[in-house]
Amino acid sequence: MGTSKSKSVFGYPLSIFFIVINEFCERFSYYGMKALLILYFTRFFGWDGNLSTAIYHTFVALCYLTPILGALIADSWLGKFKTIVSLSVVYTIGQAVTAVSSINDLSDFNHDGRPDSLSTHVALSMIGLALIALGTGGIKPCVAAFGGDQFEEGQENQRNRFFSIFYLAINAGSLLSTIITPILRVQECGIHSKQACYPLAFGVPAALMAVALIVFIIGSSMYKKFEPQGNIMAKVAKCIGFAIKNRFRHRSKEFPKREHWLDWAKEKYDERLISQIKMVTRVMFLYIPLPMFWALFDQQGSRWTLQATTMSGKIGLIEIQPDQMQTVNAILIVILVPIVDAVVYPLIAKCGFNFTSLKKMTVGMFLASMAFVVAAVVQVEIDKTLPVFPEGNEVQIKVLNIGNNSMTIYFPGNNVTLDKLSQTDEFMTFDVDKLTSISISSTASPFTPVIHNFTQGHRHTLLVWDPNNYRVVQDDLNQKPEKGENGIRFVNAFDESLNITMAEKLYENVTSHSASEYQFFPSGIKRFTISSENIPDECKTSFETPKLEFGSAYTYVISRKDDGCPEWSVFEDIAPNTVNMALQIPQYFLLTCGEVVFSVTGLEFSYSQAPSNMKSVLQAGWLLTVAVGNIIVLIVAGAGQFKEQWAEYVLFASLLLVVCIIFAIMARFYTYINPAEIEAQFDMDEEKKKKPDNLYSTSDTVSQTPM
Repeated sequence: MGTSKSKSVFGYPLSIFFIVINEFCERFSYYGMKALLILYFTRFFGWDGNLSTAIYHTFVALCYLTPILGALIADSWLGKFKTIVSLSVVYTIGQAVTAVSSINDLSDFNHDGRPDSLSTHVALSMIGLALIALGTGGIKPCVAAFGGDQFEEGQENQRNRFFSIFYLAINAGSLLSTIITPILRVQECGIHSKQACYPLAFGVPAALMAVALIVFIIGSSMYKKFEPQGNIMAKVAKCIGFAIKNRFRHRSKEFPKREHWLDWAKEKYDERLISQIKMVTRVMFLYIPLPMFWALFDQQGSRWTLQATTMSGKIGLIEIQPDQMQTVNAILIVILVPIVDAVVYPLIAKCGFNFTSLKKMTVGMFLASMAFVVAAVVQVEIDKTLPVFPEGNEVQIKVLNIGNNSMTIYFPGNNVTLDKLSQTDEFMTFDVDKLTSISISSTASPFTPVIHNFTQGHRHTLLVWDPNNYRVVQDDLNQKPEKGENGIRFVNAFDESLNITMAEKLYENVTSHSASEYQFFPSGIKRFTISSENIPDECKTSFETPKLEFGSAYTYVISRKDDGCPEWSVFEDIAPNTVNMALQIPQYFLLTCGEVVFSVTGLEFSYSQAPSNMKSVLQAGWLLTVAVGNIIVLIVAGAGQFKEQWAEYVLFASLLLVVCIIFAIMARFYTYINPAEIEAQFDMDEEKKKKPDNLYSTSDTVSQTPM
């Protein structure tokens, strides 16, 4: 029974507005913090990509596993309201601890700009993330269910609209935070040394979580609060165990069959509990195919982002970074949820079509499947533009003449003549076993053989500057640069070593007639400075690059002019991306449409079909399908090892399409129920059973009264 009744505004309980604001602030806090984690791990802690990714996904997995714990606490012990408040406190502390862990001056005792005790920062960060995972996961199943509790019988339409508004708040918070917190991160702050401002970027989400908690508590007097009904999960487990055990004992044909396998628990458990468990198990059975949807949906942040790194982000007058494409989903959610809720669904209803919750979810799965078909088509177009890299026993060689004379290079079956400061048009591919001889010559000079053990499966650059001098450089790029960045390396044609700085990155001690390693830069014009003791003071040493696009790689050759001053020439190693990121918008649109009709509906369906004492548990079960979906991605991607990325997209699309058909068949046999009506009927039956006893005790009392 609710302990208070909320006031009504526009036909909605006033209390839900506090819940929606709370959810907006909490999601801003979570997604804002999450958007920073990978860069925080790699740049602040200095971890490599593999360790950072492993810790990141472990954290996300915990956030979707702890809802089970939160649901148990809410339904069995504290109730939803107290669970949300208590775990929000834990959540806020976790965000604050994470923000503190990013303060460089916390352990920078010698003020050199680097933490002296990195382990302290790591320990604080891990404690903070553990508290966040417990907090955000613990309240996930409770907040939506608590919002649903605020509605009275007969307010089903308002409750359905609430779940749409609730989902809109989630994505509005996500959208704003993923735009704002990266902007805060690139600011510089610090007491003794200026650093990327992680404390501010983490601190704002922490502050928003505190606001979420305060707003939620302010609405306390307006909420309908239901008392927990004991350790319901223990009762459920014991009841199911007894039913299975009892059925096994009475497996012979002499015992008549019962309508449902749970009916074998009637000897020990009351019919109300058995009926409630039947409701939950029927819905949980429908959940079995659902992780496949999330397996596709969550690839926005992985496979689709990687796909964007091989595309051009120049859309009209603006430039978009690959990891910013994910905001398309949040933007479309904010646009589509009101349209679908206020226009599409009413139009479908007017057409006389019974568009039930499970039909909506089936359509959502189909749309997500089609989104991956579109992604596969886009990938095929991208593959046509990608450079070919060596495989297996192959090697690739490019010749770069950094000298002042024309050179001829002789390969098996092929000769190449290069003028000064020029290179071959493209990398030439050879079988390493058939690359028997390479030689260099110039006009009126003898042949010089190139002696080098070429590494199979790699690209190499043959630097030549006169007939008797060469150097083979093994390139360290065997794929397009990650994140759509541009790889830049320098070749020093001076007779002494050079130091080169580009956009605050140092190429230190690039020796004479050799190449540096590649370093990577985002799109735009970059300034670089050349320094050497032997460069005259009057020489220009600071230069600007042509505008860098997306996903390219270049070699800059630094040579000496007649006056001793440096000059540069640029040569393309990998062409910039040409397929535009705008081509990803159709797949994002289809996936987002699928999300709107699948996820929003799933939240409402999970609430409406759950008995009153198990609503948080069923919400937790819904969230658990997200965690299982991520595990599916790891299994399929790891086991498949696809040579072509489009083939993996087609496989996922096919798997979801098959699952969609299975789910449609399962949904066809599902009968919708009203748990409140069923529980009300049990209440009436119990009242009727009590009436004869009451009458008996009354007559007995009357008979004992003196005449």
